[in-house]
Amino acid sequence: MVQDLYILMITAAVVSIVFKLLKQPVVLGYIVAGVLVGPHLAGGNLVNPDNVKAWGDIGVLFVLFCIGLEFRLKNLISSGKVAAVGALTIILGMMVLGYCVGMDANFDMINSLFLAGMLCMSSTTIVMKAIDEAGMSKERFVKGATSILIVEDVVAVVLMVLLSSIAIRHQFEGAELASKVVDLAITLAAWFVCGILIIPTLIRKVKNHLNDETLIILALGLCLGMVLTAEEAGFSSALGAFVMGSILAETVESHRIEKLMTPLKNVFAAIFFISVGMMIDPASLAEYWMSVVYVSLVIIVGMIIFATLGCWWGGQTMRDSMLTSFSFVQIGEFSFIIAGLGTSLGVLNPIIYPIIVASSVVTTFLTPYIMKAAVPCYTFLYNHAPEGLRAKIDQREQQMAEAETATASGGKSIADKARHAVRHTFFLKHLVNLFIKNMSAHDENKKKE
Repeated sequence: MVQDLYILMITAAVVSIVFKLLKQPVVLGYIVAGVLVGPHLAGGNLVNPDNVKAWGDIGVLFVLFCIGLEFRLKNLISSGKVAAVGALTIILGMMVLGYCVGMDANFDMINSLFLAGMLCMSSTTIVMKAIDEAGMSKERFVKGATSILIVEDVVAVVLMVLLSSIAIRHQFEGAELASKVVDLAITLAAWFVCGILIIPTLIRKVKNHLNDETLIILALGLCLGMVLTAEEAGFSSALGAFVMGSILAETVESHRIEKLMTPLKNVFAAIFFISVGMMIDPASLAEYWMSVVYVSLVIIVGMIIFATLGCWWGGQTMRDSMLTSFSFVQIGEFSFIIAGLGTSLGVLNPIIYPIIVASSVVTTFLTPYIMKAAVPCYTFLYNHAPEGLRAKIDQREQQMAEAETATASGGKSIADKARHAVRHTFFLKHLVNLFIKNMSAHDENKKKE
């Protein structure tokens, strides 16, 4: 086991350094490292696949836990319309497109649904890293793009639960799935209410006694406890990890927990992506290269169309919509997780996994270059648009400028008014006040740090 870990870490370190020198995402380096140590190139005796898979499964939990730690209801509410309309347009549009691709390839309904789920999620990690490396982190579109990615992450967790139910039953039963969704919603509501009422308060009371060591142990204990609770309730372990991360995100120590978790997440996330790479057979990629190109084109074109429409319908300007859509042109961690779920359940066609991974590699590699084309494409669209569309684009730009001016001068946004109304609702008053108190304490603590 120690030898396996040594080989994985050394290989991943060397390959990731090479990819950094080439200015490519490190995630690609981890996948390539997996191919190099995998059974298809190195033979079956270099590392034990079972050990790598076990570590990779732990890596998935830590990745989702950390994604939950980055989930902020306050930020999501402030850009609610863009997040909701944008994410739903992308997810529904790409799922329909992915399902059609699966049926066109003569896959059965279950494989087509899994393929649709893999194609509808952009990679939060890759998008944010690409935006940062492009020097666009201060651009106006980033807030809306981040909110859409958060909603996608939440939907992805729910989607995994639904896909598991379909895979086990081998059929689509609307009434049963509706019941499952209701059960899931009630369970999530109960978890969040109890968590927001109890955990932030307890952590705030014992804050002075929590050094870094104790805090990380407590956070991991709570995470694994929620994982076990989710499994006992009939849901996925990934859901439990994400929920506990979301609950701890509203505590006064969330920033500290996130900082302490980062090294652990990076190590196990690297192992997860290495385990993904180990499943790639270069010979099969050579055989299915046309399918890889086809799926990559579907991802790029589909994401640009549906993300642009969704962001525009959600209230963003055309320029911001196109900047967002051109940064969403890849699939990533959740696609691998869904593919791994289908493989573990024994329902996924073996050729889908390597095609999805290869398509992710291709689209991730192209993302920085496609992002650079966003502004020129917007300029071309604006200059050649009909007069009516150009007037709407100008009007939206003016509305956004006026809204920013009003916010800067202290005017209340729609989200502020909504929170004010909810805060004074009789039945929710005490719960919301406690929730806001925890959030305020979290923000004050973050400023001090």
